[in-house]
This record gives sequence, C-alpha cells and structure tokens, in this order.
Amino acid sequence: MRAALLQITSSDDPAENLATVQSMLREAAAHGAGFALTPEVTNIVSMSRAHQNAVLHLETDDPTLAALQAEAKSLNLWLLIGSLALKTGDDDGRFANRSFLIDPTGKIVARYDKIHMFDVQVTPEETYRESDGYRPGSGAVLADTPFGRIGMTICYDIRFPHLHRALAQAGADILTVPAAFSHVTGAAHWEPLLRARAIETGCYVLAPAQTGQHPASRGAKRRTYGHSMAIAPWGEVLVDAGTPCGISYVDLDRDQVAQARGKVPSLGHDREFDGP
Repeated sequence: MRAALLQITSSDDPAENLATVQSMLREAAAHGAGFALTPEVTNIVSMSRAHQNAVLHLETDDPTLAALQAEAKSLNLWLLIGSLALKTGDDDGRFANRSFLIDPTGKIVARYDKIHMFDVQVTPEETYRESDGYRPGSGAVLADTPFGRIGMTICYDIRFPHLHRALAQAGADILTVPAAFSHVTGAAHWEPLLRARAIETGCYVLAPAQTGQHPASRGAKRRTYGHSMAIAPWGEVLVDAGTPCGISYVDLDRDQVAQARGKVPSLGHDREFDGP
C-alpha cells in the first residue's frame, strides 16, 4: 500500500483549509496512493476560542468531515483525517480533537478523541493549556484495513509509550500520529519520540504534521514544526518532509512488521514487577 502524508499550514478558515486538502488528496491519488493522512486540526489552527465557537460545528453537521468523506469515496481512497476540531455540545463548551478513519466508500470506520492534553509552558512566551479548550478522550482505538491494523493516536500522545504498546499488543501494525507539534519541542524531541515508538512496538509510525507560521485573522498566531515522518518497524526514518507544505509518499509492507518483531519479540516479554 502506498501512503501519502499531507503536510499543510492550516489557517483559521476551515473552508480555505478544506480546499487545500481536497486538492492535495487528488494529487496523492493520481500518484498512486491508496491511503492518505492529514495532520492534527486539519480544519483550523486558531488560538481564539471565540473564533472557534463561531466557525466550528458538531460532527453531525461538520462540512469539512462531509466533504472529505465524499472525496475519499470519489478517489477510492482510505483516508485518515488526522483530526478535526469539533463542537461537542458539552455544558463547559470544550471542543473535541477527533481523528477519523474513512474507507473508500466514504464511511467512517473509526474515530478517536485525543487522550493526552498538551498543558505545558514551552518557553516564557509560549504556553499551551489544551485542556481548557478541548475535552480529552478516554479510549484507545484500533481499526482494521486490508493493509494492516491501525492504532490511532494524536500529537502529544506520542510521549506516552504505554498507549502505543497497548495498541501494538492488541494487534496494531501501523500507528498514526497526526500532529501540530510546537517548533521548540519538535526540534528537540519529534524524531526521537517517533523512532522510539516504532522500535518499541515493531509498528510503522505515520506522522503527518502541520508546518510553519499559521495565518490567523484574530487571536495569537502559532508556529508548528513540520517534518512529517514515516518510520519503519525497525526504526529507520523512511520519510522526513522537512518544513515545506507538500505530499510525501511511503510504501508500506506488512511483512516488515513481522520481521522486526521476529528479531526482537519484546511485545511478548512483559513481566510483572513491584512498584518503586
């Protein structure tokens, strides 16, 4: 299976971002991709909750989701929408950061809400409180495809190895890590974290990313790291997209998963131990 990782710079205008992604999906399909992946918050990057409230939708009436389902069907394409910011209807007004796996008929076959919230102070000038605006998910998600079983995660989840190990032990061959990684933490940690999760699990790790300075009509602007990556089950970097927007391709071979796990079958070597 040829996979296409889309690297984009989403603005705070969902319609503009949708048009960009649709064009890239058509290009990816024309180049032989059967599976395409978009980054975290494909539909909007905004630091303004007021603006998000004005332009976001519930899942049931979200125009980006509906249009991308139709695009996947038209192109006969498996599609991972890395995530969409969506209203939830919760009393506290928090959104969902939700990833979708769409099959070639346009059907949603899996959805995953980001579990781990990015509540950090990266620098004195750069602070994030994702849990203020987003409701965390509570369940790990696996999805079966003809080219392998997919374990779905999002961005900050990459720092929590137990989630990825649990997905692999439950049968995942591919781990998806769509992201909008901070340019500061990305430069320090992005590649090592992705490679570590691949090595620990013997999975392919596919990580489409947001990149660059994100235009915003209101609220603070945000900068993301880029460097969409595909990591082999043995830990080699197969794709590093750098910082430009664009599409990167990787051919997935499920036999590589079995070979990596055959060499180091650590997923079956867990032992109970006493706490510290």
